[in-house]
Order: sequence, then C-alpha cells, then structure tokens
Amino acid sequence: MQPLDSKVVEQALHWCDEGHDFWFCTVVSTFGSSPRAPGSWLIARQDGAHCGSLSGGCVEEDFLARLQDNTFKGRINRIRYGAPDGPNNPRVTLPCGGVLDVLIEHWPASSASREHFLALQSALSGDGPIARVVSLETGDIHLEPESELGARVTEETDRARLRLRVGPVSRLVIAGLSPVATACASFAHSLGFEVIVCDPRPEEVRHFNLADVTLQQELPSVFIAREGCHRATAVVALTHDPRIDDTAMMEAVKTDAFYIGVMGSMKTSEKRRERLVRIGGLTEQQIRRIHMPVGLNIGSKTPAEIALAVMADIIRVRQGISRQQL
Repeated sequence: MQPLDSKVVEQALHWCDEGHDFWFCTVVSTFGSSPRAPGSWLIARQDGAHCGSLSGGCVEEDFLARLQDNTFKGRINRIRYGAPDGPNNPRVTLPCGGVLDVLIEHWPASSASREHFLALQSALSGDGPIARVVSLETGDIHLEPESELGARVTEETDRARLRLRVGPVSRLVIAGLSPVATACASFAHSLGFEVIVCDPRPEEVRHFNLADVTLQQELPSVFIAREGCHRATAVVALTHDPRIDDTAMMEAVKTDAFYIGVMGSMKTSEKRRERLVRIGGLTEQQIRRIHMPVGLNIGSKTPAEIALAVMADIIRVRQGISRQQL
C-alpha cells in the first residue's frame, strides 16, 4: 500500500497539472491524546476534494466547511482544534479530548508550486531528507537540506518560523524470522513503518503469513548489500543464529541506516562483538553503531515484550532522544 504522505504529494502535483489551487495542511503539534501525529498532512481544494488526514474525521469536516466559506485568508493560517474558543480556534471537541495545532498553506497552481512538491516527492523517495522552512510572519516557504534525525516538526519561536522535516517513510529491515521478529514486524507495521523481513530458510518462511509485510526469501546480508538502506532505515537481527545475525550486521554498518541492533544477552553480545572484529573485520567505530543488546532495558521476557523494547528504542533514536532523557 502506498504511504499516505506520497499520496498527498502526488495529489498536489496532479492538481497543479490540472490548474487547481489547493490548501496544504500540516499537524504542527498535539496536546493530550490526538488521532494523528505532528507532521501529518492533508491537502484539499475549495470544492471539498481532499487527500490525507488530520484526525479521525471531525477536524476534516470542520476544515472543509471553513474552506468552502472562504474563512482562510492569505498565504498561511494557523488554527487549533480542541482548544478553548478564540478568534482562530474552531468550536470542535475531539473525541479523544486532545488538541491539534494545524498549519494551513495556500498554494496556487503554478510552476513554483510544482517544483516545491516535486522536491518533496524526491525526499519521500529516499533521495535525501529536506526541511520545509515556513516563516510565520511573512508566509515565505523555502526548502533546506536536512541531515539530522529528530521530530518532524520543530518550532523556532525566536525566529517565528517552523521547520518541517520531510524524508522517506521509515523502514524496518528484519534479519531472520523468529517469534520476536514476527511480533516486531506486526508492531512496526502498526507504527507506520515499511517492513521487510529477510530469511532464506524454507522451514521458517513456510509459516510466514503477515499481511502488508514484505518477505524476501534470501540472506539478509545479500538483501542489504544489494538494496542498501536509506537514512530512515532501521536494521535489526532477531534470530540468535550467527549465520544470519552476524552477516546482517557486517553489511548494515556499511549503510546509512539510522539504527542497527541485534538480539542477545550481554554475554552473547560480547562474543558477537569479538566475532565481528575478528571474522568480519569491523572497526571499533562500526561496532559502536550496533545496539548490542538491541532495545531498551525494560525487563522484557516474552516475544511481544522484546518487540516493544526494540521498537521503543528505534523510535527513541529516530526522534533524536538520548537515553539520558528518558
């Protein structure tokens, strides 16, 4: 299934080609419970045609009604849903009790608009992350290269601007099938990751039945070496089989993956470290990239608990949060 972000950008390009103006909305921040995370997109035309999502439906209905009533003036607008009534706060209560802060941009059908959204499409495809920098005072919107992991939305209050990161959909490459790998794949998919599981063993592959998860029946190291990993990729090995886990780590450290981890106890991890240096020829710098043992230490025992610890640590690193901040 095509990621929703890509659908939104493709719709923007389609409307540019057809000559339609449109409004591009971004969830800037959330407070309390909310149905969509910061960085979520929705695009709409004044006639009500739209793509993407800001909430479970209540926000979209109000936004489209306001759009048809010509409520939004100028290049950018900013409103809060679920907040107390005010001049810019719609009288809409979210079912979850949360608050959504939404940025609304007006884009005309023009070559400049098309160029902007083509750049977003390239970033989503893995050509390199970028940042959409929005001035809240002037309405100016421009693109800058982005090299850091972190939150999708950052507000620079001292400069009255928003920095909105755009990059490829997060990908999780799982080296080898196991009960932990199956739980991790299911969990990651529910979190919006593109999930790829690699395993050459027929006896393991035969029992694989997860929908919306890509299965590559080959050694993970072969897949990683052939396909590579963009900067939004996490690679984890979860089998306890050195033939699969070790070789996957040897290839993963050669890529741009933002997270690399392998399952095992402290004792097992120390033996693996020695093998990776002695047999794999890895440098100390490469070894330091590998999370051994993988995941947060939350006392996990069951496959589901271990998967939770693994995904929590991956999200932590993706968001740029150090362990000391937990």
